[in-house]
Amino acid sequence: MTRTVPAGAAWVACAALLASCSGSTSPAGTAPAPAAGSRTLPRAAGSIPERTKEQLAELGRQHKTAQALYEALKAEAKGGQPLSVAAMPDWSGVYSRPADKGFTFDPDHPPGALTTAKLTPEYQARLEKRVEEVKRGIEWDPISTCAPPGHPRWLTEPFLREFIVTPGQTWLINEMVNDVRRVYTDGRAHPPEDDRYPLYNGDSIGFWDGDKLVVHTNQLMAGIYQRRNPDYTEQVETVEIWRKADDKTLTADVWVYDPPALAEPWHVKQVYVKLSDPDLRIRYWNCAENQNNAVFQTGDGTTQFNNFTFTAQDDAQRGQR
Repeated sequence: MTRTVPAGAAWVACAALLASCSGSTSPAGTAPAPAAGSRTLPRAAGSIPERTKEQLAELGRQHKTAQALYEALKAEAKGGQPLSVAAMPDWSGVYSRPADKGFTFDPDHPPGALTTAKLTPEYQARLEKRVEEVKRGIEWDPISTCAPPGHPRWLTEPFLREFIVTPGQTWLINEMVNDVRRVYTDGRAHPPEDDRYPLYNGDSIGFWDGDKLVVHTNQLMAGIYQRRNPDYTEQVETVEIWRKADDKTLTADVWVYDPPALAEPWHVKQVYVKLSDPDLRIRYWNCAENQNNAVFQTGDGTTQFNNFTFTAQDDAQRGQR
């Protein structure tokens, strides 16, 4: 039996759990979060300047690596400011990516265009081949095996989301296979290079600049941004600036760096809208729970079901019941 917890209660429970841990560089020294609905003090304005979309794209091009961009933003923020329990952004509620943005990594993708990314010749050819094959009914999605989507594709999945803010960590939660990205904001660095290996969601560290959460993620697996979208490699890294644009909207400016696949950094802006139903709950689900979701990739690259049970004989037997 699965027991679900309302978003506000989960937020308090998470903060209390983090506060119970030990270690001076972890969220251990933080007090439990205030109960949902309790008053918090407003956050001071940050130091990172507001920029237009064109300026944000240019900012990415001015830095050769995601690490360099992250450090530049941290310098603009004068190192960032730690969160206190009394003054934390309120990101409570259940959100989702608007359905009208479609299955594409860039929500501003023009109709009919292949991509807004500037790809290297090899990866441009891969994308063109993928799109042509889809037109002929040949398509394979790596998450058809019920694997997690992985980041940065994580940003595009059209499912329910929660965002849990605590002084030392922020959890970015996607209901698909209970997929959680943990952003450490307690001052720790990424693991040493010798200890790194590819992960679905990589390793994320960040800092706060007023109400903005700035995140750097590395240590990622290769994947695709979304169906009919480009591939990314294990060298992919991202920088994100998350903020609450208004009472019902969270946004994330995202820069993707991936030298083998991208001729220049790719900047996109993701939007997540708070849903109005106060009783919505995020429930764990896994597509493997239905045996008819088991699929495999055929020799010609198409998708086929494995041991599909809805056959004509099955249908006939049902009709006799």
